[in-house]
Amino acid sequence: MDETGFLKKGTRSAGVARQYSGTAGRIENCQIGVFLTYATKHGRTFLDRELYLPKEWTGDPGRCAAAGIPKERTFATKPDLVIDMLTRALDAGVPAKWAAGDAVYGQYYRLRRTLEERGIFYVLAVPVTQRVIVKDGTLFGTEKRADTAAADLLPTAWRTRSAGQGSKGIRDYAWARVRINGAEDGRAEHWLLARRNLARPEEAAYFICHTPKRVSLAEMARVAGIRWSIEETFQTAKGGAGLDHYQVRQWTGWYRHVTLSMLAHAFLTAVKAKKGAPEPDRKAS
Repeated sequence: MDETGFLKKGTRSAGVARQYSGTAGRIENCQIGVFLTYATKHGRTFLDRELYLPKEWTGDPGRCAAAGIPKERTFATKPDLVIDMLTRALDAGVPAKWAAGDAVYGQYYRLRRTLEERGIFYVLAVPVTQRVIVKDGTLFGTEKRADTAAADLLPTAWRTRSAGQGSKGIRDYAWARVRINGAEDGRAEHWLLARRNLARPEEAAYFICHTPKRVSLAEMARVAGIRWSIEETFQTAKGGAGLDHYQVRQWTGWYRHVTLSMLAHAFLTAVKAKKGAPEPDRKAS
């Protein structure tokens, strides 16, 4: 789960506003699309999309009507849009075990709770200021900030594990975890996961995790690394499927173009996966 920016000029394109774009790395005049992607060992592609509407849009019915935005569309945060997309995917029977996303989504409790209720485990990034209840043997545990909880761990708690293959090779980091309180679930556990750059230990990241019992640290690191696959999906979709190559202003036009681009990306991903797959066993068939 993640969003991407579409740089735009003017004020009439549906949802356009001065807002932060990760694509540009700064505040720009742009539209923001929120996406759900699907990652497997065979490839990764999009599942769903929603156009984010800032409050300055949803609070102006006339402006929304001029851009063709449905009357029933009210303000929804980016995590709320993801909840809608996750619900559609899971209701449609899409098989999934894990969910991953950055801190925009990880710090949103209702999203984490929705995933738990749907039986989906997760490794979701959270800000350094995230408060967690560390299980320390006391009755209720101790509330700490994410960085404090990680700093209190013994040096022996840290292990070097891979977050998967990146553009520059295997991504190795130092990882550690600490048990935290969460909703009671006999089949699952809750963790705070911390990651440090091996060359620059001061560069740290934190994740709230809902995992199967007895999950390995290596598996948690692997899932945390899957989050970056959506960045690659954005890049390949924009470069090879025209995701950001449009001039439409209307709500319906945006959805038509983006949906067609997603379909093209999914087709190309499937063709590539099939081409790279081993030949079927003809004796068995």
